[in-house]
This record gives sequence, structure tokens and C-alpha cells, in this order.
Amino acid sequence: MKEANSLIHASSPYLLQHAYNPVEWYEWNETSLKKAKDENKLIIVSVGYSACHWCHVMEHESFESHEVAEVMNKHFVCIKVDREERPDIDQIYMLAVQLMNGNGGWPLNAICLPDQRPIYGGTYFRKADWINILLNLANLWEKEPEKAIKYAERLTEGLQQAELIEGGNEEIAFKEEQLIEIVEPWKHNFDPIEGGYNRAPKFPLPNNWSFLLRYAYLKDDQAVMMAVMTTLEGMACGGIYDQIGGGFARYSVDDKWHVPHFEKMLYDNAQLVSLYAEAYQCLKFEPYAAVIKQTIAWLDSEMKSPDGLFYSALDADSEGVEGKFYVWSKADFYEVINEHQEFLAEYFDVTEDGNWEEEHTNVLRRTQSDEKLMAKYNLSNDDFARIIEAATEKLLTVRSKRVRPGLDDKCLTAWNAQMIKGLVDASQVLVNDTYYEKAKKAASFILNNLIDEDGALYRNYKNGKASINGFLDDYAFLIEALIALYETDFNEAWLNEARELNEYVLENFTDESNSMFFYTSNNGENLIARKHEVMDNVIPASNSVIAQNLQKLGLFFDDETYITRASAMLKAVLPRIKAYGSAYSNWSIQLLNEVYGINEIAIAGAGFKAVKKKLDQQYIPNKIVLAGTKSTLPLLQHKQSKETKIYVCRNKTCQLPVGTVEEALAHIK
Repeated sequence: MKEANSLIHASSPYLLQHAYNPVEWYEWNETSLKKAKDENKLIIVSVGYSACHWCHVMEHESFESHEVAEVMNKHFVCIKVDREERPDIDQIYMLAVQLMNGNGGWPLNAICLPDQRPIYGGTYFRKADWINILLNLANLWEKEPEKAIKYAERLTEGLQQAELIEGGNEEIAFKEEQLIEIVEPWKHNFDPIEGGYNRAPKFPLPNNWSFLLRYAYLKDDQAVMMAVMTTLEGMACGGIYDQIGGGFARYSVDDKWHVPHFEKMLYDNAQLVSLYAEAYQCLKFEPYAAVIKQTIAWLDSEMKSPDGLFYSALDADSEGVEGKFYVWSKADFYEVINEHQEFLAEYFDVTEDGNWEEEHTNVLRRTQSDEKLMAKYNLSNDDFARIIEAATEKLLTVRSKRVRPGLDDKCLTAWNAQMIKGLVDASQVLVNDTYYEKAKKAASFILNNLIDEDGALYRNYKNGKASINGFLDDYAFLIEALIALYETDFNEAWLNEARELNEYVLENFTDESNSMFFYTSNNGENLIARKHEVMDNVIPASNSVIAQNLQKLGLFFDDETYITRASAMLKAVLPRIKAYGSAYSNWSIQLLNEVYGINEIAIAGAGFKAVKKKLDQQYIPNKIVLAGTKSTLPLLQHKQSKETKIYVCRNKTCQLPVGTVEEALAHIK
């Protein structure tokens, strides 16, 4: 029987996957770092995550090899890091590799001095190359250590200086022209046929499309609105969307949303539920509602923990083969589908030869319009829907008996907060209280179990235990989710919790020399660099989310210091946005709010719930909503009356109260 290394005691599913490697892996902790110093050995910091396909490949080729393990164990202290648990470590070494090579990704492998400063790094290495590199570096450290130290000094200096945001110009005024300057060059990257951007691979990037949807609506830009709709339809019909089970894969490897990289991540699906909810509210396009319902049903059945939190990810691989769980041969498909075979094969694009590189296998997708297929097969709307539903159930039943992809069952605060917001958004737009109850349960669990006595958040929850100090994104997304919960049920306890967490951020994450916040807390571990997370990526940057939270909390509590801080953060980033809009899309949402203003809608009186329900069917992307019969919030004080009244306020000025949503809409610009 194989002997386990020290990772056998880890909580991370990714680290546990490496527990029986012959490599003497350690977790990142004081013991392993001290060992490197005591033995004067270089450190290998190897970073990945459980759903990462190429991480598995490198493990199989190199880390399961005794030949490789012999070199690693003899010359290095080998440390495995789950990037989802420790994004602070990943952030530093990813940036180091990008500075060295111009690109990055996972698996991420950095070779460092015993004091953690990097001297070499890269992503995936073939076995022979990996051995060769390690032997050369071990030889360098033994014979010419001063060379390695000099290189580490230069690289660490670069790390500490990289991505620094200078203070913004306080004189900057926010103008519509700035938005146009951002969006016009961005348009050149749109794929008008398939949606998304004109490149491969194609990532969903939900926050990009959320900004563009809001911009298109507020600016009345039909070209951008068409790009958003094409993208949402392309993703929903493509193989990147699980056509029978619901939920989106992380990206498609091609430029047609066809062949997914099959892992499913909680953060993608949480944000996409919010995006489709917002698009449905704006456009009332029923297929968007179907995507939301099916995706939440999948999250409920496969990703939910008994506590009401959500797990992190489903692997791409099962039985060692990427995508095996999801694909169908025509023979297997026809074995399950014994009625309407020809129609259903055409609906799901199932062919004898197969529709992707794996011979005779098909990734289910929809390439033809429903109307065209109904006409071709002479089906009514009801018959069409009934046949699809019956077929989906049959396919799901058979698929559920296959070997499932691996589940990463840790629960991360930041990603769960995004899911809470997704559920809240869906609950309002689709008028579904069950979604709200799920959101409330998850939020309550986090507040009761993942905050310590000092008010600090934990990042991770698994096997009944909270661990790892929270990072800025944990606070940012949870504050955002709590604000969203307040705007759903108007329980001010959510808003007060949000304010307390915000105060904790101001106290413990502030950079005194900068308007941005550090990614790590003052109480966190001292690493070789302390970074700000500023650029929006597949997940919006924690600083951009904090800036929006500050702006909203400033309005809710009439706190000018919050609003001023939010504005200063945006002014500092603004010069960078127009050169690369898609990497600053969440900042661009804040700019939209500054340019078009935020509508502060206060509903007073006993009928506030009915008014809110009606308001939820209107698309007003630049708003906050307050309501209730008793309130300590400044905007609701002195506004109570027996009859229900709606106040629309902007820039410290309120219009006369009105009695109906229709009248209120006339005051909204």
C-alpha cells in the first residue's frame, strides 16, 4: 500500500488528491517554511485547484513518478497550495511568473529561496523538462547562491512595485464621454455571430456583460444591447451550458461556446444566475428564466451542503477522462430516447460521427431555433416543451448512474456570498420566495459560524470547521450580498452587519499610502509582498466591489466619508480603464452610477411589500431601495404615513411622494 505524505491531514480536496504522491509534500505553514530555512533548501511552491485538468496531468506525469520525487525530495522543500484556499499566496507567485514569462496559469510552479522569494517559475512542465530545470536550479543554489539571491532581489522588487495604483486626481469630474471612450474600442472585440469576444477560448466573464447591459440600457446603445443578447443566447445554447442538467462550465475551448473545459465552478454559476436575472428583468426573454431555474436546480441537487452553503467546484474529469460524464454517442443517446429520436438528435446536435474531436461522441448543444424545429417536425409549443422535458429527464436519469466528476466540497465565503446574491436577484425577478429562503439560510450560517469574536471573517468551511483568515474578497462579496438581502426583505439587521464588516475592512485592510485596500488583513500572515487586487477578471476585483459597497452604504446611512472614499478609489483607477475596459468592468459599473446617478427609492407605509414586488419587474440598474414602516435609516425617517408612499431621491434631493410605481418611474431618469 502507498504511504501517505503530510497532506493526508489537509482539508482541501486538491491537497488530499496529492496525499499519496511519492513527493514529500507539505502544506504552506510555519513548519514547512522553517524546514526550508533550517535545511537551507530551495522551496517548490506548486499551486493548483481540484477542478484543474492540467494540474491532474502534471500530477500523473511528474508528481506520481518516483524518479521525479527523488529529485524533488532530495533538493527541495515541496509545498502544495490550493489557490482557492490561499489566493494571497497564488497572487504573489502568479505575478512573479507573469513578470518572468509574460503569461501565467495553473498548475503554477514557482521555485523560491528558503526565505520564499522566487527565482524561477512557470506553469505546466513536461516530466523531462521539470527534472532538468530542478537539477539546474539545485546546482545553481549549491555552487553560485549569490546569483540566485541577486535575481530574487530584482524579482521581489518588481513584485512589490507591480500594479501599484497612484492616487487619483481629485479634480476629475465623472462624465458620459469617459464611458464612451471606454466602450467604443471595446466594441471592436465583440463577436457579432457567436457572442462573447472574437477569440478562443471563450470565457463567460459575467461582470463584463452586466456592465455592458447596463450601459446599453442607460445610453440606449442598440449595438451593445445586441452584443449582450447574442452572448447570453450563445452561452445558453452552447455546450458550455449543461443542456440537460443546468449550470455552466468554466469556459469553451473553441470560439463557438461549443466544447467546454468541463469543470463547473460555483463563482461562475453564481454570477451567471445574477446576470441572467438582470437580463430577464430588462428584456423579459423567457429562455433566460429557464436558464436561471435549471441552474439553481443543479446547484441545489449537486452543490449544496447540509448547512445550506454551497461547495466550490465539480471536476472536469471522471474515470480519468475529461468530460466523460457529460458526452453521448448517438447509440447511447438513442438507447435512452426511444421516441422522437430524429427530432431530439437534431435538437441536441447529436450525430453519428460526433460533433467534436472525440470520435463518435457529442457535446449536447442547440444549434437551431425552436421555431425552425417546431415547423420542421410539425409540433405545437406545448408538444415541443413536453417532448424536451421528458427527454431531459430520461437522459439525466441515465447520466446520474455514471461515475461522477470529483466534487471539491470546501465552502468558501466569497463564492458563497456571490451565490447568495445570485439567489436574491433570482428571487426578486422571478418572484420566488424559495430562492430567497436559500439565500437567507446561507447568509445566516456564515454570520453565525464564520466570524470570530473580533468580527473577522474566516474564508473556508469544511467538516464543521471554519479556517483561514478571510481576504478582502470574502468581506467585499459578503457585504454586497448582505446589502442585496436588505433590499429584498428590508430587515435592517443585514445592513447593520454589512456596515460592521465594512468598518472591519477600513480598520484592517487600509493602505495608508494609497486609496486601494490590501488584499490581506493586518492580522494575516506576512508574505514577501502585500498586494492590492484591482483588475476585474472572471471574478470582479475585491477593490472594485468594496468601492461600490462604500458608495451604497454611504447612501443608506448618509455617511459622506464612505461616498468620498468610493469616489477617490474610482478616480485613481479611471485613467487605466479606457485602455482595457473588460479588465475594469466592475469599476465601469461604478462610473455608470456616478455619471447617471443612483436613484434612491424609499417606500414608506404598510403596503411597501406589494410596491416592492411591482418595482422588481422594472429594470432600473442604477438604484438602491429602502422600505418599511419603522426605520432608523436617514432616508426613511420622517417619511412614515398610513398610506403607502414612494419617494425618489437623487443627490440629496427628493421628489414629492407618489402613490404608484408608474408615477415613481416618471421621476427616474
